[in-house]
Amino acid sequence: MTMQLDAQFIEEINQHIGIAHKVCRMYIPALDEREDLLQEMMYQLWRSYPAFQHHARFSTWMYRVCLNTAITYLRKNTKDKEKSLTGKHLQIPDQSHTQPDDNLDILYLAIGKLTDVNKALILLYLEDLSYEEMAQITGLTVSNVSVRLVRIKIELEKQLNHLNKTENVRHERTKR
Repeated sequence: MTMQLDAQFIEEINQHIGIAHKVCRMYIPALDEREDLLQEMMYQLWRSYPAFQHHARFSTWMYRVCLNTAITYLRKNTKDKEKSLTGKHLQIPDQSHTQPDDNLDILYLAIGKLTDVNKALILLYLEDLSYEEMAQITGLTVSNVSVRLVRIKIELEKQLNHLNKTENVRHERTKR
């Protein structure tokens, strides 16, 4: 890139870096893996920035690149992990000390159970983007975005109710 493009890119990224962090948190729970994904996102953004046409807002374009990078990263790493499983990886880890502490963690846990596309849609919904912007970012139609969001909200409500009940039972057991 030229010096001017470099400067524009850095300025835009600094203004919208929260987008990349939110997408990372949505798709990857482990902090060290999130850092790897963030680095991959920055590389993909930098690589494709010269082709950015400014037909859409920078944030819309950035969401699209970050979401596509996250989904690709997740699929690639899932396949790599499946290939390299050994006996010690098949043991179920003790998660008694890693239970969610607050409502935000419970929300991320519920969102984590959604499909990749539905995770993207709920993230964009929580960012208060219009249905048109969501459709542009995901490649879905506006009506498909609308229908999916209704279904996602219902699914999340069920998940949150279940997770909250589980947490309440766990909390009651530790009181005894």
